[in-house]
Amino acid sequence: MSYEVTATRRRPQKFDDLVGQEFVAETLKNSIKSGKIAHSYLFSGPRGCGKTSTARILAKALNCANGPTDCPCGVCANCQEITKGSSLDVIEIDGASNNGVEVARQIKDEVLFPPSNSRYKIYIIDEVHMLSISAFNALLKTIEEPPAYAVFIFATTELQKVPATIKSRCQQYNFRLVAIDKVKQCLADAAAELNIQADDEALFWIARESTGSMRDAYTLFDQVVAFSDGHITYNKIRDKLGLVGVDRLNTIFEACVQNQPETVVGLLDEFLQAGISIEQLISNCADYFRSLLLIKSGVTKESLLGNSVERYSSTVLNAWNNTQIERALSIYLQLYRDIRYSLSPRYELELSFSRLCWLTQYVSNAEVKKAIDAAQSILAGAPAGSMSGAKPAVMVQGANGAPVAQGTSSAGLGTPGAVQGTPGAGQGTPSAGLGTPSAVPGTPGAAPGTPNGAPVPEPEHQLPPGMPRFSSSMMAEVEKGEGNGDTPDEGDESHPFSNGGSLPPEQSVNEENSEKTQSAPVLDDRLKINIPSLTENPDTGVLEPPPFVPASSTGYTLNPDDEDDGWSNVDDPPEETYIPDDTSYMNYEDEPAAQEQNVSSAPVQLSDTFTTGDGRKISIAQLRGSVKAALEVNDHFASTSLDKTGFWRISDSTVETTVANNYDLEVLKKKIPVISQEISSVCGKTMEFKVSQGQTSNTQQTSVKKSVPMQVQILVDAFKGDIITGQ
Repeated sequence: MSYEVTATRRRPQKFDDLVGQEFVAETLKNSIKSGKIAHSYLFSGPRGCGKTSTARILAKALNCANGPTDCPCGVCANCQEITKGSSLDVIEIDGASNNGVEVARQIKDEVLFPPSNSRYKIYIIDEVHMLSISAFNALLKTIEEPPAYAVFIFATTELQKVPATIKSRCQQYNFRLVAIDKVKQCLADAAAELNIQADDEALFWIARESTGSMRDAYTLFDQVVAFSDGHITYNKIRDKLGLVGVDRLNTIFEACVQNQPETVVGLLDEFLQAGISIEQLISNCADYFRSLLLIKSGVTKESLLGNSVERYSSTVLNAWNNTQIERALSIYLQLYRDIRYSLSPRYELELSFSRLCWLTQYVSNAEVKKAIDAAQSILAGAPAGSMSGAKPAVMVQGANGAPVAQGTSSAGLGTPGAVQGTPGAGQGTPSAGLGTPSAVPGTPGAAPGTPNGAPVPEPEHQLPPGMPRFSSSMMAEVEKGEGNGDTPDEGDESHPFSNGGSLPPEQSVNEENSEKTQSAPVLDDRLKINIPSLTENPDTGVLEPPPFVPASSTGYTLNPDDEDDGWSNVDDPPEETYIPDDTSYMNYEDEPAAQEQNVSSAPVQLSDTFTTGDGRKISIAQLRGSVKAALEVNDHFASTSLDKTGFWRISDSTVETTVANNYDLEVLKKKIPVISQEISSVCGKTMEFKVSQGQTSNTQQTSVKKSVPMQVQILVDAFKGDIITGQ
């Protein structure tokens, strides 16, 4: 007799032989016993779980010489023909290759003829979901009202593709995946029939790889038997099929736990050189972490783990918690999806193992939230890890201005505070409330500043001990008269931001502003808005706003302040650009500084004007501003370079100036034609721009800044800038 594969040799021949389908077997047996045989059945379920075998068993049960019976004999002619597939009255049709409407029409014609030598004429259509819509529609009438001797049995792995009109005409039976324990027992029986010794660990691996399909299990079993030489072991399966194995995974993951990336990369290279595919390695890693997660959750069932609990490394189990193992499992599940489109699957695999080397430092979002909640509890004065049930310590201010925590049951970090009325309570210090019993008002030895033990009122601005006290909160306390009235020094650790913080390194201030910044945190009078407060009307006694100040005859609103400082709001702006007569605030040197440059021709003074070629009179400031504005559009680099020039000296046909360094000089020399063209355009005649290297004085700038309007100077000081040019 020729060789027969295990899946065919061990195909079920009776209802009792079905593995894992007890519900289907019992239902069909009871319907046959009671004579309630339906005219159409629909078997659905995963591959290899017994749908076609059950259809043949049902056909034998209906056409057996002793039937209809729930236990066919298997020896009569009808049973033998059905088993061999040669029965004329049991027609098996492959729906995948016979899915046209012609097949349905042929069935409609043949079903009219009764069976030749059997009780029922049975049609078994496998993979029925592959039939076309036309074929399904052609069978509807036949399935709904077939002849009394006709029975239809449909089998499919994709029930959702079967039309609802077909489902409603059939009795539906859903087949399930077979449990791993039952698959393993069937494999053990098959090995015993062949006189082959098989280890339980190897059979468990085969059963898990079958994923509940008996046909897949028997097929893999035959492959393993072929190279096992009569003894099936897990090591042989691992070496021959290119598996990693639990032992090897324990070794590489222990190296990950110990943060040894060089060892991990070496082991990974050995696995790949041994012929293990990347996909298989990823799958084994995912199975390993799944088993670890089950063990950490208290699951020890070997059918779920695939191995005994003792096979897994205790070092790995103790090093990683549930959250970290879940993270590792998600890494490999995502990796399996990503390698399909990866530039190099090996790079992706090495990166995943590199991430495992620092997995012990991984913190989940839930743990971050827990830490934030704990920090919130600490800042509120409650014990760490407790958000309710304890009243937070009340922060009060002692005589020296330092925060003092009143003693409560939750004072500090798990340390009870001093109980009110307890003798010898310690004095309040800035560290009170952080693990140290705090002083309580009204007790001997209470903190100074609490005469007669009277409770100190709770301040409006409460800050936890050790937290910085910003200048804004200190200002409020100074204005309210709280604290000790001392000005915090720059080096005072209790007030690290007493002066509002240091300036950025790229900014600077003059000596005058620096002294003001380092002084006591008092608002600059120039920044205060002088708005008169509400005054009481002597006649009515009602608070009224100040009287409205009408606009002056010049169109400008008069300043409502007590002293007129020249600042006003423009109701209706002039038609032309407003240019002040006094240009002394511009950033230029005055006449004496210009004379020091030993210029041969007498320059035009800054306060004077000169006549252009078309008869207009403009000042140096207007000339420079106009040239810079034009260059800002045409040549931004040349416009920027003009900012570095010093005082402009103008003669009949020349504009001369200086720069501080040689680099700026070389840059401006390249831009002389462009600048000369713009100056000539503004002056209305041909002008030549000359530049030389010289020293630009900042002393004049400092003296000039003091003469600019107060509001302009406030803006300069606020933004730490300088007046370059403008109107």
